[in-house]
Amino acid sequence: MLLKILPIATILIIMLPLLSGIINGIFCQYLTRKQSGFIASIALVITALLAILVFYCIGINQQIVHFTLIEWLKIGTLKVNWAIYVDSLTAIMFIVVSWVSAIVHIYSLGYMAEDEHLPKFLSFLSFFTFFMLSLVSADNFLQLFFGWEGVGFCSYLLIGFWYKKELANKAAIKAFIVNRVADFAFILGIITIIIYFGSADFTSVFAKAKGLSQVKFGYSYSVVDITCLLLFIGCMGKSAQIGLHVWLPDAMEGPTPVSALIHAATMVTAGVFLLARCSFLFEYSPYVLQLIAIIGGITCLFAATIAITQSDIKKIIAYSTCSQLGYMFLACGVSAYNSAIFHLVTHAFFKALLFLSAGSVIHACHEQNIFKMGGLKDKLPITYSNFLIGSLALIGIYPLAGFYSKDLILESAYNAGSVVGNIVFVLGIITALLTAIYSMKIIMLVFHGKTRLDKNIFDHVHETNIMNIPLSILVAGSFFAGMIGYYLLSIDKPNGYFFHSIFSIHAYQRLIHHLPLYIKLLPIIIGIIGIIIGVYLYRKVKQTAEIGIIERILRNKYYFDEIYDYLVVRSVNILSKLLNFFDQNIIDRFGPGGFAKITNYWGYLVTRTQTGYIFNYTLYVVLFMVICITFFVGSFIIGCKV
Repeated sequence: MLLKILPIATILIIMLPLLSGIINGIFCQYLTRKQSGFIASIALVITALLAILVFYCIGINQQIVHFTLIEWLKIGTLKVNWAIYVDSLTAIMFIVVSWVSAIVHIYSLGYMAEDEHLPKFLSFLSFFTFFMLSLVSADNFLQLFFGWEGVGFCSYLLIGFWYKKELANKAAIKAFIVNRVADFAFILGIITIIIYFGSADFTSVFAKAKGLSQVKFGYSYSVVDITCLLLFIGCMGKSAQIGLHVWLPDAMEGPTPVSALIHAATMVTAGVFLLARCSFLFEYSPYVLQLIAIIGGITCLFAATIAITQSDIKKIIAYSTCSQLGYMFLACGVSAYNSAIFHLVTHAFFKALLFLSAGSVIHACHEQNIFKMGGLKDKLPITYSNFLIGSLALIGIYPLAGFYSKDLILESAYNAGSVVGNIVFVLGIITALLTAIYSMKIIMLVFHGKTRLDKNIFDHVHETNIMNIPLSILVAGSFFAGMIGYYLLSIDKPNGYFFHSIFSIHAYQRLIHHLPLYIKLLPIIIGIIGIIIGVYLYRKVKQTAEIGIIERILRNKYYFDEIYDYLVVRSVNILSKLLNFFDQNIIDRFGPGGFAKITNYWGYLVTRTQTGYIFNYTLYVVLFMVICITFFVGSFIIGCKV
């Protein structure tokens, strides 16, 4: 009976957020904040409950639902349907996306309560959720690209929602442009797939991957290598890996619920999802897998070093997200896709908890600089507890969710048995230490010690119930998601939860090796050491005016923005000025402008002949006749001589 209603339930999961977005978007001028909040909340809560049903029937019972809605494109031999494909990977993504989105919608009712544009904001959130659900349920690359671009467009609207803030507008444009750069490579990857694989459907493409891995594209690399490289660059932009990460911290200019939605469960995880979905493809490209592992390992350490020197509470958590995404890419690079998705799920809960708890702090204090806070533990006890739980889960303290997923990634890297695996394992361990330090930096400076807030502001600090109630679900997820995934779903095993949806050539070979006990205990030991160091360093407020060269580099984020400004922005400005000069002085002068001048001059000459006197017109006629007679007579004489 349940299997019969699964297609309907799946369609409702995708369409309810769309319906909510359309209603709140069209009628935003007429709906009150309560009415729009009710519509959005009900739609997303129903979506989240239906996601549990789909997760139970498809994920736990290892079923697959695949059905076609309409025939979408037919070009020559290429035929693409708009179809829904739900397996265990999609089912768990439904849970993550729908539940975090529902919580963010409800939280927004409190956080944005005074904003007159709340209906429009909820509309954007719902559209964002719809596109993400469309992305994870696609059965082909073109349909996935529809959701991929939709998520990018909605992120532009949400990051720049407070459009009167210049920084918000710049951040939205920056996010949009950086993602378009990566998406250009993604488009090329899809075109390569269509040309060489002859299809855009996942099933057909994956079935041909092994054969095409032997077809060379040039001298050294195969068609699969080039395809995977292009897809990976697309994933780098969406998931903010080093080099294409610059949009992520600036996205903090949007409202805090947007930060939680983008950075926790939706947009930034799309790249990780695509790597896992295309594991059947990437497994036949070992060169690209090594590159993914290296980029992921560098990103997780790179972002952690920046986070440790930041003073904005949201930017610290943003760089933490970038670092954790590096862990996920690292896992995919060593073929531990199940570990990557496991960490994606657990990270969604505790990172959303951290962002929304930070939003409660900002909402109460009207301040984001942690060096200007302090002493909020007693004023915001629930928020403090939530933030502490989220931070411990992020650090990977037993028995919280991060302990299971992060440890599994590091164990997979060590167990890979390669030089690249050992390198990224070391990078991951160092990152774990830094993660604990910057997490304790926030806790010690925001909640402990004496307050540094203005007395009038500090006296009025209080918690908002509607903002704390939905966070209890994220607390439960931060506690139990790891246990459920490890003990009940057996996500760590190749024949466990992801048996049919993720592929790894060496999975069974690596399962044989047993890790030493010290390797298993090392991440949590490092986390505890980091906590001790963090408490020691930040038990007192220290923010000196003079800083060393290393700290200056870290505070300025390795000068990536300045380098891009010098190499890209200035170069584009110079090129645009040259093109403008060429356009104005060459093309316009001798092209449209020149033709316009000739036409005007010719028109002027013609108007001079229109005198209005009959004898002038008679003269013109006589002259024309004389010219014609002369021409014909001359032609006749020349012909006779010949």
